[in-house]
Amino acid sequence: MNHLVIMAGGLGSRFWPMSTPDNPKQFIDVLGVGRSLMQLTYDRFKGICDPENVWIVTSADYVAKVHEQLPEVPVGNILSEPCRRNTAPCIAYVSYRIKAKDPKGNIVVTPSDHVVVNIQEFQRVINGAMQFAGETDAIVTLGMKPTRPETGYGYIQADLAAQSMRNKEIYQVESFREKPDLATAEEYVKHNYYYWNAGIFIWNVSTIVNAFRMYQPALNRIFESMMDVYGTDQEQAAINEHYGECENISVDYAILEKAEEIFVFPADFGWSDLGTWGSLQTLSKKDANNNSLISDNIKTFETTNCIINVEGNKQVVVQGLDGYIVAQRDGRLLICKLSEEQRIKEFSAE
Repeated sequence: MNHLVIMAGGLGSRFWPMSTPDNPKQFIDVLGVGRSLMQLTYDRFKGICDPENVWIVTSADYVAKVHEQLPEVPVGNILSEPCRRNTAPCIAYVSYRIKAKDPKGNIVVTPSDHVVVNIQEFQRVINGAMQFAGETDAIVTLGMKPTRPETGYGYIQADLAAQSMRNKEIYQVESFREKPDLATAEEYVKHNYYYWNAGIFIWNVSTIVNAFRMYQPALNRIFESMMDVYGTDQEQAAINEHYGECENISVDYAILEKAEEIFVFPADFGWSDLGTWGSLQTLSKKDANNNSLISDNIKTFETTNCIINVEGNKQVVVQGLDGYIVAQRDGRLLICKLSEEQRIKEFSAE
């Protein structure tokens, strides 16, 4: 069976004031389409994974919100992290939990707050990667074809001479590269073998569990010791007791950079991790003046290249702005140049 794991525990406050630690990015409708980013993530896997095989790993603070937004997912499949420990413990927990139910299952792991434009192509790629992972001992990661010298993403270097025989679109990974400076990113995009690391992983249950046994024995011991309680009333108590013992480490460092059978599936389906208001403005529908108006009751005059997002159906009139963010929610108002949005965190933290 195919299983979908959605990692939804992040604080996701980059879209302040729309998102806050109490209501992070994955739970809000930043695109103005009537569905949150997490719901859109769930939607694009329809036909690939049945609802009973969808797993959400999230903070204890967000369990009720996940259930409210995705009532189709069984409550027992919403796994609660008692503390933040990065992606390796998160993935280890859910992998052993799935193993207890389906030892031969295939798993796709995805963040909850990314955007995909071409759903049909996305599903074709995921289905191909799932079949490949099910027939091999490989770990597969998706590599996004870069469209610009982006310094905010990690990169995957593919060995284009090491093409998989089972799927001609899949290649062996040469190396993983950290987020580069601008000069390095410009060099990367000159070549056709560097891809953005989207943080979407595909593997078989036995493959990932064996990888934890080999490369992360301490994490393996913690989660393997709880095999008898997964799916029982004792599971949450055991997790609450032992989760804090886990090393705070990403799955990239813990597994991907150590494992030998690592492959990349280069893809181009209109992907973004929506890390900035600027990236949201790029993906949103625009009017004739290149404004993204993510609300219904907005009028603009002599205004260009802006993104405007307000709560509810408030009437908003904007005149004379070029390249600005205007956002309002719950008594918080932001008016900021798009070019200065990195300073938002400084202001919102005060």
